[in-house]
Amino acid sequence: MPREIITTPAPNLLFRNAHVVDPGLGLEQTLDVLVENGVIKQVAPQIQAPYNFEMINASGLVLTPGWFDMHVHFREPGREDEETVITGCAAALAGGFTGVCPMPNTSPATDKAEIVKAIIRQGEQTIVDVHPIAAASKGRNGKEPTEIAELVDAGAVAFSDDGCSIRTAELTRRVMEYAGMFNKTIIEHAEDDSLCVNGAMNEGLIATKLGLPGMPAVAEDIIVARDILLAEYLGVRVHIAHISSKRAIDLVRWAKARGVPVTCEVTPHHFCLSHDAVIGFETNTKMNPPLRAGDDVDAVIAGLQDNTIEVIATDHAPHSSEEKNVEYGAAPFGIIGLETALGLIISRLVLTKKLALAKAVEKVTVAPRRILQLPQAQIKEGRPANLTLFSIEKKWVVDKAKFYSKSRNTPFDGWQLTGQVFGVYNKSRWWANLDY
Repeated sequence: MPREIITTPAPNLLFRNAHVVDPGLGLEQTLDVLVENGVIKQVAPQIQAPYNFEMINASGLVLTPGWFDMHVHFREPGREDEETVITGCAAALAGGFTGVCPMPNTSPATDKAEIVKAIIRQGEQTIVDVHPIAAASKGRNGKEPTEIAELVDAGAVAFSDDGCSIRTAELTRRVMEYAGMFNKTIIEHAEDDSLCVNGAMNEGLIATKLGLPGMPAVAEDIIVARDILLAEYLGVRVHIAHISSKRAIDLVRWAKARGVPVTCEVTPHHFCLSHDAVIGFETNTKMNPPLRAGDDVDAVIAGLQDNTIEVIATDHAPHSSEEKNVEYGAAPFGIIGLETALGLIISRLVLTKKLALAKAVEKVTVAPRRILQLPQAQIKEGRPANLTLFSIEKKWVVDKAKFYSKSRNTPFDGWQLTGQVFGVYNKSRWWANLDY
């Protein structure tokens, strides 16, 4: 059974001596933050709090706008045995995320207004902001666009056929034009699957040695190139999900220099692991896009550094143990990531000085909300308090048995990470990490 998240009403709080980092405001200094009735009332040094305010000693901790994951899979409707909106939001909170975007590859697909509304209603039972992404094509079958106007009205914030690319350039054009009428973004899973039939891992020498069918990076590159050219031609936005190949990153960099409205994201597993991790046939190293070669991992980090890659997103993809405990080729793609993301970002990017703390925070707060045109969470007087409090010094060992997610499919079990969530505040409620 997954663990239960318990939040407490806390309309009035004082965060004392926090290292406040808000990249959207250019703010990084030690301050107090006073929250009254769920709204930030004051941001200043040494605030004198009213007598009835609870104080949280944030000395040595980092306080940022609430983290936002624009790419998760919560399996509801259809596979509630693997994850639900409620358990997915619990995992999000445990990872420091106050906002998430569930992808539409549910069963049935999130291609109707009533499904979008149902997902939002489930999210309203938690303190996480849930913003569904709707399917780009009906049934995600790549044949006919969904009713985008109705889905936008229901609350969809973007459109994707994630799990596969939008099948044809003609359909991609139609969906881009239709979504563009409502100023919404298309999110593309970049994979020409005709090049990846029965593929299980990155195509290359290791795949050959292991006897596993490969998935070439060029399959990703082809769709990235297609969508960049369409976005430039139509003058509409496109966002590339979980980018992983060096050439695809180079294409996005080239397009940005031309002024094409393209953005992209990367997952923690694609900057922490390479295809070398597959050598032990551990099925929790099987994901799509697959773990790439070392040169691709280096390109991902370079893309994060020069902001070609604006967003870090988890692609949290739960699967049951029964599904994963099979031979490598038969296992489903995907791993969970919400509860390990913060520790991986701090350990592998910030503490190694590959990214400054403020730049890393920007990629999980400001950038995803900006791309989706959602209101920013800001540490500013008069704004709703939407906050993540964490340490960049606390060491902990990943123990999948303690996860709040329903699923346990992580390749990071047993890893020692530095950087842990202390607590999360949103919707006038506070969650404290009991494992801290």
